[in-house]
Formats: sequence, structure tokens, C-alpha cells
Amino acid sequence: MNRKVKVFFAVLVLSSLVPTFASAATYTVVKGDSLYTIGQLFGTTSSNIMNQNGLKSTVIHPGQKLNVSADVYTVQKGDSLYLIAKKYGISLYSLRKANGKWDDLIYVGQNLIIPGQAAKTGSVGATATNKGVIPYTQSDLDLLARLITAEANNQPYTAKVAVGAVVVNRVKDSRFPNTISGVIYEKSYGYYQFTPVQNGMINKPASQDAIKAAYDALNGVDPTKGALYFFDNSATNKWLWSKPLALRSGDMVYVY
Repeated sequence: MNRKVKVFFAVLVLSSLVPTFASAATYTVVKGDSLYTIGQLFGTTSSNIMNQNGLKSTVIHPGQKLNVSADVYTVQKGDSLYLIAKKYGISLYSLRKANGKWDDLIYVGQNLIIPGQAAKTGSVGATATNKGVIPYTQSDLDLLARLITAEANNQPYTAKVAVGAVVVNRVKDSRFPNTISGVIYEKSYGYYQFTPVQNGMINKPASQDAIKAAYDALNGVDPTKGALYFFDNSATNKWLWSKPLALRSGDMVYVY
């Protein structure tokens, strides 16, 4: 076999192994999105998105399709969302967010949008540290989301974020453990601080809303503005009720 034929054969083989990419993709707007946050996700600006889509104003609505500049990855055998995110050095959350994909089911041949540089928060392994208002790992995010699910699954989204914010606020407060797992699994006078740890509900999978709420809390969203405690409004603990009120949302009460 001559050299030219060998080179052609090598290129042919390699091309069959490399997933298909494109320079443009379509993102579906969800509740809470803005052109600014979408721009952050895809490493661009609101103005660029407006120009790409011929928008006359910044007003967008859930379900709207927007053209964005992004690579599109075609799922291969053996892939997982975690492995794809790791391959591109982006957070698992940003990959989920870009594709509206909050479960782990993917199939060979499926196209996934790869968000841009602005979405990167470092590698996404269980022990890799992400930068929010406090450092956290993917395991921390999952644990916090599971607590939110157990404590506030049937409550408004604000209440879910507030549960996450209470944990974040405790991590930042010197009177509590300085890690997410330390706060959630803390015992005081022989009792766990959070009932789901005691009854095992903490071990159930997190809901999609809880994952998003955990991510918001870890990135500084705090509807309580600093609360350190929360409880159900049917609670009879006088000590808790005596504390200054921070927020009421659904059946949940948050205090300082």
C-alpha cells in the first residue's frame, strides 16, 4: 500500500470515530431565563443573541427557540452526560441546562448542545471543586439537592432555593461546620439537624427542580437574605418561633 493510500485510509477511519459537530444550535427558553443568563451559558452576549435571532427587544418567553453559537455533539456508544461534560471541561449542570436534560437517559445518535466557555466551572468529577459563593463538588451539589427534595419537594421554587441557602449560610458561619456535608450530617445533642438524614429520605434521588435550586443557592441566590434555620409552619418549637423572621414561602418558615 503506497503512502497516499495509507493516509487516506487513516483519515477515513478517524472520521468514522469522531462525533459530528456543528457551529450553531437551537436552545429552548425555560422559565427564569433571560438573554443575559443564556449568554453566560453559551459564552456570548445578549446583543449577539438578539442579532442572531433578529430580536427587537430583550423580552423572551418559555418555549421560544433561539439560535446560539455552540458545538453539537453526537452521542456515541459508552457515553454518559458525566463523561461528555468531563471531555469538554464543562460543568454537568451547564450541559444539562443547555439541553434541558435533567435525567441521565441518553441514546446513541442523540445530539447534545455543548455550552460555551462562560459555562465552565472546572472539571466535574465528584472530587473536583467548583466555584460558587462557597467551594463545592458535584457530590456536594447532589447531596444538597437531595436535602432540598426531602425538605421541600411539594413547596414553591423559592422555598426550595431557600433551603439550599440556609445550608450555604451555615457553611459560611463559624458556628457551623465549614462543608456542605458537614452541615447536612451535623448532630447536635445527639440529634441530626435535618430530619431527612434521620429518617433516610436524604438518600432518595433529587428532583429536577431541586437540582436547579441547589445550583442557584450555591451561586449566591438567597431569598432569605441570611437565614440559618427553617421549619414547617406547623412546628411547635417556641425557640424557633422566637427567632427573627426572614421569609415565609409555602408551608416553610425561615428565620435568622
